[in-house]
Amino acid sequence: MRQITRLAFASALLCSAAFATAQTTEPERPATTFPYTPGLDVSAMDKSADPCVDFYQYACGGWMKNNPVPADQARWSVYSKLAQDNQRYLWGILDGLAKQKEGRSVTQQKIGDYFGACMDEGAIAKRGAEPLAPFLNQIESMASTRELPRVLAGLQLALSSEAFFFGFSSNQDFGDSTRVIAFASGGGLGLPDRDYYLKTDKRSKDIRDKYEAHIRTMFGLIGESPEVAKRSAATVMRLETALAQASLTRVDKRDPYKLFHKTDLKGLQAMTPVFDWKTYLAALGQPGLKNFNVTEPKFMKAFGKQLRSNDLAAIKTYLRWHVMKEMSPVLAPQFDQPHFAFFSQTLRGVEKQPPRWKRCVQLVDAQLGEALGQEFVSRAFSPELKAKSLHMTRQVEEAMAKDIDSLAWMSPDTKKRAHEKLDAIVNKIGYPDTWRDYSAFEVRPNDFTGNAIRGTQFENRRQLAKIGKPLDRSEWLMTPPTVNAYFNPQMNDINFPAGVLQPPLFDPKMDDAPGYGNTGGTIGHELTHAFDDEGRQFDAKGNLKDWWTKKDAKEFTDRAQCIVDQYAGYTVVDDIKINSKLTLGEDVADLGGLILGWMAWKTQMASMPQQAQAPRDGLTPEQRFFVGYAQWACENDRPENLRVTAMTDPHSPGKYRVNGVVVNMPEFEKAFACKPGQPMAAVKRCRVW
Repeated sequence: MRQITRLAFASALLCSAAFATAQTTEPERPATTFPYTPGLDVSAMDKSADPCVDFYQYACGGWMKNNPVPADQARWSVYSKLAQDNQRYLWGILDGLAKQKEGRSVTQQKIGDYFGACMDEGAIAKRGAEPLAPFLNQIESMASTRELPRVLAGLQLALSSEAFFFGFSSNQDFGDSTRVIAFASGGGLGLPDRDYYLKTDKRSKDIRDKYEAHIRTMFGLIGESPEVAKRSAATVMRLETALAQASLTRVDKRDPYKLFHKTDLKGLQAMTPVFDWKTYLAALGQPGLKNFNVTEPKFMKAFGKQLRSNDLAAIKTYLRWHVMKEMSPVLAPQFDQPHFAFFSQTLRGVEKQPPRWKRCVQLVDAQLGEALGQEFVSRAFSPELKAKSLHMTRQVEEAMAKDIDSLAWMSPDTKKRAHEKLDAIVNKIGYPDTWRDYSAFEVRPNDFTGNAIRGTQFENRRQLAKIGKPLDRSEWLMTPPTVNAYFNPQMNDINFPAGVLQPPLFDPKMDDAPGYGNTGGTIGHELTHAFDDEGRQFDAKGNLKDWWTKKDAKEFTDRAQCIVDQYAGYTVVDDIKINSKLTLGEDVADLGGLILGWMAWKTQMASMPQQAQAPRDGLTPEQRFFVGYAQWACENDRPENLRVTAMTDPHSPGKYRVNGVVVNMPEFEKAFACKPGQPMAAVKRCRVW
């Protein structure tokens, strides 16, 4: 499912937090083989629905009826089901390696021991709050705020690079994509978005009240009396609200120019006069850094202001809270359960915790993903599958080249630059050419929480070590088992992990029509991200550079506004409409991607006239193309989760990622013989690419 998120300023196709188990009476157990689900599932359809009235219901109605959201999930979808299948398969691999004592390679030993330690719930419960002690003692030992830079660096390295006041890591220089520099960014919030702190409607106030109550509960767990815990929670809310007020909106963060503010150490120090950056950088192991990109200067100044206006006790309280928040999921149940109760139950409506095996598989994938990926690829992704995926990718790229040439609104000069960018895109299919070296990551068989902390330290240090080094263009931002894909505008590459190239999303057994609608549309989606409202601002080398003529840029903006206006009319849940300025990039990519998938499919069918004419399951090839496209987006969602995603997710709900796209395609109207005036037969059509 093309649920896309931002990952290191890349556009990614994400399956959301949807690793779950179908509601079934069968006991859960590891898998040794993949279950097969066809790329077009007739049983998932609702043929009683009129495709010209509600195509999403027609293509997905049966699936939605038969697949309620599992109790341990916020949402459930076709992508979620494949993610679950992958996870269950990985469970089988990890369970075997955890039990195996002889004959394991070094990487097999690491992932097996990590999984085994994670599954030892008795040992985790027995340790209780013990793993918190070193961090809380470090905070308590501060004699003045002058010691904050040293303490903050340690907390960020061990627990989170962005949860404590601000984020600090590495990324490609927006102005010179060959260079990796330090990035200082906004962060430090406990709620999912700045707007949770600032909106004044009843629901937002209620969430804030429940969040503050949760903070009080957590402070009580470390020994604070109810009165002290109440004051502590109020302090956290006051500090986080001040940081939220200075944070950019999610729409603003879609504009790379609003995130591009290069400065030297002197300039960075001037933003926060009372925070010693030299001490901080030395504690990070990065002394001597001279160049920085500060993504949100206003935020950094607000951070400095909070250090001046709050006493040491308030700073300590804030830090203690974020230590507990970050560590709770890997601690004993008395911490883990309240964390789940607020962040999953209250915020997203999830009814119960996922079983332990799922959480442990996710953690191994998150912290040792390429080691686990080697095992997955060797079993589940053949060279033939990679070759077929690459063939389709090249066909879609050829379609994109033809599409650029056909654009009446684009001048020859801009077309030339667009072709240069398209020609420079690198296709990454399945898995990296070189596997990541985890030798510096120590995994101990009986130390789950320690492993999780060392894993975070390993990754944060790996990211910081990139600063000033030659760019590694072969690196991936997703692990091979991931059910997802992404385009990175600075790398100028598209990335399709082996995990997403499995049935039903990529089904070599199926006829080509649904495959080109689904996988072809996904490939086209990622290609179109190179030319959406955000991606188009980067050139062929991945530099933030305006390569458009003024007239062509206006033509693009006018066409994009058509999509903004269209999606702004769709309702997510209750009276909440889509924030179509936030979802614009994904909405443009959905439409452009399906157009490219259609073009590639027609090219493929030109050499296969018999298949091009043969109906199956009562559907013509053209109808199968569109149903194949729609069925990746079949989903059910909890209303609580929809309220969160409406504010935070740059994607429209699945229904509109289908209906909102096909309504703009005359090919769809013809395929289903829709009549003028029907909902899926638009009077005004939008098209950018």
